[in-house]
Amino acid sequence: MPANHAFRQTTIPLADGSGAMPAIGFGTLIPDPIKANQAIKTALAVGFRHLDCAERYGNEDVVGEAMREAFDAGTVRREDLFVTTKLWNTNHRPERVGPALDASLRRLQLDHVDCYLIHTPFAFVPGDNPLPTDERGQPIYDPQVTLVETWRAMERLVDLGKCRSIGLSDVGLETLKEIYAAARIKPAAVQVEAHPYLPEWELLEFCRSRGIILLAFAPLGHAMEPRVTDDPVIRRIARRTGQTPAQVALAWAVGRRTAFLTTSTNPEHIRENFEISPISDEAMVQICDGIATNIRFNSVVNTGVPGFIPRGG
Repeated sequence: MPANHAFRQTTIPLADGSGAMPAIGFGTLIPDPIKANQAIKTALAVGFRHLDCAERYGNEDVVGEAMREAFDAGTVRREDLFVTTKLWNTNHRPERVGPALDASLRRLQLDHVDCYLIHTPFAFVPGDNPLPTDERGQPIYDPQVTLVETWRAMERLVDLGKCRSIGLSDVGLETLKEIYAAARIKPAAVQVEAHPYLPEWELLEFCRSRGIILLAFAPLGHAMEPRVTDDPVIRRIARRTGQTPAQVALAWAVGRRTAFLTTSTNPEHIRENFEISPISDEAMVQICDGIATNIRFNSVVNTGVPGFIPRGG
């Protein structure tokens, strides 16, 4: 098997022994349902075997239909696919957690997901409005539930077989430590913004030491300024290796034993983001030591309001 093919098939074992997460994942936050359906089917045809979804994205039904079409076409089998989805902020109260996953499973046309994440550690007041705000436009938080209580309800879903593993998203290290200490079923994965401009080394070290997978969203900086793919260190490595700057940044993510998610509706970009090859240890060090820029593009970790989801979505 060629080395780059093996690299693209890299998986990271879940600490609880329930399976392994493909390191290369496809994010499904694509507002247009027709484009989303086609992009997901293209991603599966190219070779992606991890789909990342969320209740809040408002398109789990689209993802479910695309998966069903891919299953029926023989593109991929359900047992070869790792599916992640997320509990939204308005459903943090324990009595709402199970019904929220049941609804996600119906939309996804699945009997279980491989990983269920708490989308953010911030509880919003429950209701039909996914982003309840006060007269100043600020989120209305729910003081009647703690994150530990929500986590306990997530654990029960594992017991019931509705999800094989559970985790957190958009959290800082201290919050992760709090949940890890209190958990009966430990977090299997933590999804956070991470890229060469936000390497999250301290969080990654904690995750590594406890068998938690760090799953990076926006691994290319979400094309925001300053652009990760314009960084001179990354561009020099790209010229030397014959890969694109995006492929170099993604190879760096896998090389440091993290998983990542990319999203695109462009078939060429979808293929490019999958067809990556390893970079040398020297190149890994150059990215780690040669890039001084440090920037977070998404402030969701501070507010619970995802910056990349269209406000009307």
